[in-house]
Amino acid sequence: MPIPSYQDAMTPMLRALAGGTHRHIRDLTEIITDGFDLTAEEREKRLPSGQDTYVGNRIGWARTYLYKTKLIERTGVRGEYRITPRGLEVLTRHPNRVDNNVLRGYPEFGEWLNKKKSRVSEKTNGEVVDPDATPEESLEDSYRSLRLQLSTEILEKVKACSPTFFERLVVELLVKMGYGGTREDAGQAIGRSGDGGIDGIIKEDRLGLDVIYLQAKRWENTVSRPEIQKFAGALQGKRARKGVFITTSDFTREAREFASAIDNKLILIDGEELADYMIDFNVGVSVINTYEIKRVDSDYFVEE
Repeated sequence: MPIPSYQDAMTPMLRALAGGTHRHIRDLTEIITDGFDLTAEEREKRLPSGQDTYVGNRIGWARTYLYKTKLIERTGVRGEYRITPRGLEVLTRHPNRVDNNVLRGYPEFGEWLNKKKSRVSEKTNGEVVDPDATPEESLEDSYRSLRLQLSTEILEKVKACSPTFFERLVVELLVKMGYGGTREDAGQAIGRSGDGGIDGIIKEDRLGLDVIYLQAKRWENTVSRPEIQKFAGALQGKRARKGVFITTSDFTREAREFASAIDNKLILIDGEELADYMIDFNVGVSVINTYEIKRVDSDYFVEE
């Protein structure tokens, strides 16, 4: 039989977590794979990169979609998930099949896709792509989907790490982005202050012509306006002109409006932006394959 799509794995995943059971994604993958009528060859068939099996990759996508729609949630133990009351309700109402058509009934699903509209595609492994799309367009769609999956996985890893590790991650990212001078200088500055809502001070450039004050929150809850006001007040107390507030969660609309309205230059980086920067600057990720797109060099074939 064809290897099931990621949507085919949604219902088995919810069933495996029903009844108050919490399982590691590794165990979920094994349980769901066992439930599919696959040959040994189909179970072991790997993606062209060789980094994962097709079935494992698709189960991973199912987890991402269910998690983003709040049908499953993390337990607090790394890699471990449980079903939510919403997930139980969905499984009761749709016992035979849960797929994207069901998920579209929840605002979180649309918000998640729309927030990444510029780089997201619902075309993933196991789905039929647009037959009118050019090869380049199909490749772009696949790239955006892979990047979305990677961004989600990175953010989950970051939220599960310790506060100390998160501070080191922020140091590494800012240095890769060109701030902080040397990594040693940046490491000494981050996490040293803790003064009036400020977690650290970092050089804007190697010469230290200006400094940037930092606040880093490894949070699940959305950051609201009072937190940003507190940070802005701390900047004023230091007569600082620039600040960066980094969180693993998100900011309320009021918080963003306040940050954009004040005189100080205050940059807000939410969890999804943090993951994107980590991808762009190769922090916590590694290249597993590179594809070059080539075309004929017409000038080469011109005979003089």
